[in-house]
Amino acid sequence: MTTKTLHLLCSAAPPVFDVARVIEDAQVRGWDVCLGLTPTAAHWLSQSLDGLAALTGHPVRWQYKLPGQPDVWPAADAVLFAPATFKTINAWALGLTDNLVVGLAAEATGKRTPVIAMPCANTALAAHPQFDVSLNTLRNAGVELLHGETGYTPDPADPDAPIHFPWDTAINALGALGPAVSQA
Repeated sequence: MTTKTLHLLCSAAPPVFDVARVIEDAQVRGWDVCLGLTPTAAHWLSQSLDGLAALTGHPVRWQYKLPGQPDVWPAADAVLFAPATFKTINAWALGLTDNLVVGLAAEATGKRTPVIAMPCANTALAAHPQFDVSLNTLRNAGVELLHGETGYTPDPADPDAPIHFPWDTAINALGALGPAVSQA
């Protein structure tokens, strides 16, 4: 039987409010999901953290563990980082691991664990020159980016505009990782 553990990492962007549905969708597809959040995303979902932990069967993490504490998650067979905000993409590409999920993504990249990321940045942020540099850095490091025509197309820089975040594209991309996951 194949055991597949997914580390689902999320930044604070409006699509994070759909994370329970995404977890359920990944579970139906055979993934054991561990949820990691940026500190702001954890704050946004603070009323749901216990329910999300019950849904996954693992603690929801948003802080680094203390030295000497055991890991509370199984090792990842794959990582899905979505939504990944402008700040998160740039920090990850630059190796700035001041929060847990960026640190987990950076380690997974270095370990060559399959990593898929779907950025979520509006058109104004996506036009910043550092964004393309960061995307190219992550691509060159082996991260599969679902951006533009292959994933999330930046929405207008209007706080009242709805965000069209294609979660199904992200979950479907995990299906291609089937041969790359470990066999138990």
